[in-house]
Amino acid sequence: MINSTTIAGEATSYETEAGKTHPLGSLPDENGVNFSLYSDAATEVELLVFDSHDTIEPSQTFHLDPIKNKSFHFWHIYVVGLKPGAHYAYRVSGPHDVGSRGDRYNRNKVLIDPYALGNTDDLWDRGAACNGEDNLATSMRSVVIDASDYDWEGDKPINRPMEESIIYEMHVAGFTKSPTSGVERVKAGTYTGLIEKIPYLQELGITAVELLPVFDFDIKEGVREMPDGSRLCNYWGYSTVGFFAPHSSYCMSPHMGQHLNEFRDMVKAYHRAGIEVILDVVYNHSSEGNENGPTISFKGLANSTYYILPPEAREYYMNYTGCGNTINANHPMVQKFILDSLEYWVREMHVDGFRFDEAVILTRDENGAPLAKPPVIWQIELSETLADTKVIAECWDAAGENQLGHFPGYRWGEWNGYYRDAVRRFIKGDSGVIGELADAIAGSANLFSNASELPINSINFVTCHDGFSLNDLVSYNEKHNWANGEDNNDGASDNLSWNCGAEGPTDDPAIEKLRNQQVKNFAALLMLSQGVPMICGGDEVRRTQGGNNNAYCHDDAISWFDWELVEKHADCYRFFSRLIQFRKSHPTLRRANNYTGQKNERGLTDISWHGCQLNAPGWDDPQARALAFTMAGFGADPDLHVMMNMHWEPLTFDLPEVPGRDWHRSADTSLVSPEDISEPGDEIPVSGNNYIVTARSVVVLISKEKQSSAPAGKASLANSAASARELSEAIGKTPGNDQRP
Repeated sequence: MINSTTIAGEATSYETEAGKTHPLGSLPDENGVNFSLYSDAATEVELLVFDSHDTIEPSQTFHLDPIKNKSFHFWHIYVVGLKPGAHYAYRVSGPHDVGSRGDRYNRNKVLIDPYALGNTDDLWDRGAACNGEDNLATSMRSVVIDASDYDWEGDKPINRPMEESIIYEMHVAGFTKSPTSGVERVKAGTYTGLIEKIPYLQELGITAVELLPVFDFDIKEGVREMPDGSRLCNYWGYSTVGFFAPHSSYCMSPHMGQHLNEFRDMVKAYHRAGIEVILDVVYNHSSEGNENGPTISFKGLANSTYYILPPEAREYYMNYTGCGNTINANHPMVQKFILDSLEYWVREMHVDGFRFDEAVILTRDENGAPLAKPPVIWQIELSETLADTKVIAECWDAAGENQLGHFPGYRWGEWNGYYRDAVRRFIKGDSGVIGELADAIAGSANLFSNASELPINSINFVTCHDGFSLNDLVSYNEKHNWANGEDNNDGASDNLSWNCGAEGPTDDPAIEKLRNQQVKNFAALLMLSQGVPMICGGDEVRRTQGGNNNAYCHDDAISWFDWELVEKHADCYRFFSRLIQFRKSHPTLRRANNYTGQKNERGLTDISWHGCQLNAPGWDDPQARALAFTMAGFGADPDLHVMMNMHWEPLTFDLPEVPGRDWHRSADTSLVSPEDISEPGDEIPVSGNNYIVTARSVVVLISKEKQSSAPAGKASLANSAASARELSEAIGKTPGNDQRP
C-alpha cells in the first residue's frame, strides 16, 4: 500500500507496510527500512523523509495509521525501497497539558529519532526550537544508517582486569587540534587523529583512554562571542543529543554514516595497540534543558516519561544535574533506552567501558528520591552484554547527593574524590592529614570495605578535565576564569592548590624546580596507591590552562594539548612513564583485594606504617607532614618502602630491616632527571639504617638480595646527610617554604 503524501515534482513514491515494534529506531534491510518510535500519549505521528541533509521540505510525509501502525505505545512503519543514507524526522501530535500532566506534544516541532545512529544539524537553529512556531526549516534530521557494514577483522574488546588498568582521560579533539600536534590538518581533532598518537600513549604506558563525551551533542549550544573576539562554545560535550551516534564533528568525512566507521577504525587501532577505549557518557540530562529550552526529541515524544518533573508543577523540570533537566532513568522505557544504548556501543562499536557522568542521577526514582536498589543500575550490572565491560560512576550530583563508597552494585568503579582531596592536602603541605592519606593509599578501605567493595572499586585521581590541571595545581592559589565571560564566578573556589611561591608563570628557577618536584610527588603517590589510577591528559608534560579551572567553553589553546611541552618537560614525561612501568612490574601495587595482615616469608606484613621512626606513624600528631610505609612482596616481587616528607625541611627516616636483603633506591623526586627515577635493574644501593628525605619529596626503595659490595659507579652517596642537605638547599630558599602554604 501507499501511505504517504508525495511532494510535487518528486519522482519517488515509496510503498509502505505496517512495520514492527522492535528494534526501536530505523533499521535498514535489503528491501527497505523499518521505523519504530516510542510515544506514550501521542494521537498522531508523521514520518518525514528528506532527499538530503539540507532539504527543507520533505519529499514524502507518511501519516502513521493509529490502527495499523501502532502497537500499544509504539508507532511503526516499514518503507519499502528506502535505502541507508535517507534523512528523516518526525512530527508528533498529542495533548499539550504541561501544568497537570507534563505533556508537551507540539506538531510544530520537528523531532529527531532518539535511536538514530546519526543526525545532521546543517539547518539547525536552537532558538527556533524553543518557541511555539513551526521549525521545519531549522530542525535537525536523523539519518538511516546500516551499522552492519563494517569489517572488524576479528577485533574484540580487550577485557583487561580492572586492577591492571591505568586510565588516561582526554578530549578527542583537544588531543590533536593544536598546530603543535604534528597531525595533518584534515586529521587534527578527529578520531583518525587519535590513531597517530598511539605510539606516544604506548610509550607512556597507559592501558585505557577515557574519552570525554563522544555521543552526538549540539555544537551550537552555548556559542557566544566575547568582547575580545574569542568564541565560546560547548567544548566538553556534556549535553547529549544522540545517544547512539558518534559525534560527527570529530570525523574527517562529511558523509553521514562514515562517522561510525571512523570511530570504529580508532577503536580497532587502539585495541591492536593493547589500549582499551572507555567513554564518558551522560545519561543524567539531555540537551533540551529546562522549560525554556529547545524541543529536540524527548520533550515532544514523551516528556513526562523521559524527565523528572515536580509533582505539583509539571510544567517545570527537576534540576538535580545543574544542567536544566534530569533524566527519569528508572522509568521502564528509559531503562530500556539506556541499556539499549550501552549495549549498542559494546556490541557494534566494541568499546571497553563507560564512565557515567553524575551517576547518582541513575539511582533516583520518578520523584527524585534515591533508591536502595535502582533498577537501571542493576540492569547495567547484570547485563550479559556488559558483563566484561568496565563501568565507572561519578558518585555525586549537583543537588548534593554523594554515594561515594556505597554506590549500588558491586563491580562499579567510583571516581574517588576522597582520594583526590587527601593527596592534594598532604602534598600541599597541610598538617594532620596522614591518617586520611594512609587510608587513600591503601585503597580507601574506610569508604569501600563496609559496602563489601574492594580497592579496584576506587578510581584514584588527583586531577580531571573539571578543575585545575596538575601544573596549575602547583602554580596557582586562585582560579583565573576571566576568559569564560562569567566574571570569574564559575568553577570551584577551593582547589586545595599551592602556587609554590608565585602566582602563575615564573622565571624563578627555584620555584620552577619545586613545581616540577611537586608534580612528581603527585605522580608518585598516584602510582603507588592501591586502586585504579587515572591521569588527566597532559599532566605528564605539565599542560596548563593558565589557571582556568572550568574550561568547558574553550575550543582553543586553553584546552588543547600543547605538544611542545613534551620536549620542554621531557623529564616529567619520563618520570610518569617509568613510574607506570614500575607499577606494572610490581603486583604488590595492584592488589585486587584489601589488606589482611598477611606476612611474607621474610616476616614483613602486607603493609605497615611508619613515621620517621619505624612503626610510629604519628596518627594523632596534628602537625604531622611525613609518613612512610612498607609493602611486603610475595613470591618473586620485591618488598617496597616509601617515604614521604612534605615538611619544608629534610627529615631522617629509619629503614626497616629485611632479612637477607638490602634496600635500593628506585625513585627520589628531589633529584633531577634522570637520577629522579632509575631504569629497572639500575636502582641505587642504600647503606645504613636510615635515609634523609629532602623537603617536599617522595622516596621509593625496593629490596634486593644482599651483595658483598655496591656495583662500580653505584655509590651510596644518595643516602648521605651531606648529599641530602645539598639537594635540599634550593628548596629551603624557595619563597614560601619557610612557612606553611
